[in-house]
Amino acid sequence: MSRSGYSDDMDNEWSYICWRGAVASSIRGKRGQQLLKDLAEAMDAMPEKKLIAEKLKSKDGHCALGVVGEKRGIKMDSIDPENAEIVAAEFNIAEPLAKEIVYLNDEECRESSPEERWQYMRNWIKENLRKMEIA
Repeated sequence: MSRSGYSDDMDNEWSYICWRGAVASSIRGKRGQQLLKDLAEAMDAMPEKKLIAEKLKSKDGHCALGVVGEKRGIKMDSIDPENAEIVAAEFNIAEPLAKEIVYLNDEECRESSPEERWQYMRNWIKENLRKMEIA
């Protein structure tokens, strides 16, 4: 089992379909879009465009969620990065979005360099961040 909580057990296709719907909804929602906006800004401001895996932050840098946590002033030392429910609450996002970002950062980019991981995540954010309408 990974930090994302995802598994390869695909016995129940309907559960998978429902889960993907929950992920999509959490990305489209107000809190999800705010997280993506904050994350894009924080990543673009990074002096070194690198992301780590497996932890929110370390001496080597931050994961994608850790970058936005730093921007928001979240005290991440006391957060268990393996507990998606706590991570989601601390970052004010839905749990499916927390798990999705962790999966992409850690597992989708498993063979990637820190720079490639940064670029992959930045591209994913760009694909999922809606253009905000000005009222």
